[in-house]
Amino acid sequence: MSYSRKMAWRNYLVEGFLILSSLLIILPLLIMVFGSFMTSSEVLKFSLRLPDKWIFSNYAEVFREGGLGRAFLNGLLITSISSILNIVTSSAASFILVRRETKWSGFLYMFFFMGLIAPMSTITTIRVVQWMGFYGSISSVILIYASLNTAFSVFLYSGFIRSIPKALDEVAFLEGANTFDVFLKIVTPLIVPVNATVAIMVFMSVWNDITIPLYFLTDSSDWTMPLSVYNFYGKYSRDWNLIFADLVLTSLPVLILYLFCQKYIVSGLTAGAVKG
Repeated sequence: MSYSRKMAWRNYLVEGFLILSSLLIILPLLIMVFGSFMTSSEVLKFSLRLPDKWIFSNYAEVFREGGLGRAFLNGLLITSISSILNIVTSSAASFILVRRETKWSGFLYMFFFMGLIAPMSTITTIRVVQWMGFYGSISSVILIYASLNTAFSVFLYSGFIRSIPKALDEVAFLEGANTFDVFLKIVTPLIVPVNATVAIMVFMSVWNDITIPLYFLTDSSDWTMPLSVYNFYGKYSRDWNLIFADLVLTSLPVLILYLFCQKYIVSGLTAGAVKG
C-alpha cells in the first residue's frame, strides 16, 4: 500500500472517529430540543424522537412564568460590563508588563499566568465581598467575572503586544507622547482583533456560568438566565419539558454569537503568532 493511500485511510479513520464522538454532544442536544416541544408526561421517556404533537406554548409559558425577560437583561448587563472591564484592565496591564522588561514585570506576568491554573476559592471570595460591603449585588458578580477572566486575557494580550515593534513607541515618545498616549493611540488600534476575541470568550463564559450568580446573588430578581431553570426544577416537581425549553432559550444567545463571531475568535487567537 502506497504512502498516499495509507494517509487517506488514516484520514478516513480520524474523520469517522470525530463524527462518532460528535454524536455524544449532538444526541443529548436533540433530546433537549425535541423534549422542549413535548408534554410533561411524554418528555419523561427521554428518548430521541419527534414529539407526537408540537407544543410551542411551552416556550411562551417558560418566558412568562420563568421571568426570562428580566433574567436576559440581567445577564446582558453582567456580561457586557464585565467584558468591557476585562478588556480595559487586561490590555493596559499587558502593555505595561510587556514594555517594561524588569524583574517585577516578569514576576507579575507569572502571577497572572498562575490564574490559569489556580482555582477560585469561593468561601474566601464571599468573605472578601462581604467585608467590602456589596455582597448580594450585581456589582460583586461583575467584578468577580472581570477578575476571573483576567489571566486568560493577559496571556492573549501579552503575546500579541510582544509582536508590535517597540520602534512605534519610541517614535511616539520622540514626538512628545506619554505612556498613556502610546497605549491609547498606537497600541489600542492594533489590538482590535484580540479585543474581539476576549470580548466573545468572556461573554460566552460569563453567560453560561451558574455558580457565581448562585453564590453571590441573594435576590432571585437579579438572577441570570441559567439560574431561571430553578423555577421549573424543585424538590417535589420537575417539569422537564419546561426545563428543556428554558435551556434552549438560554443557550440561543451564545450559539448565535458564536456562529457569527467564530472567525474573530480564530483570528484573535492566532494574531499574535502570525504577526512578526
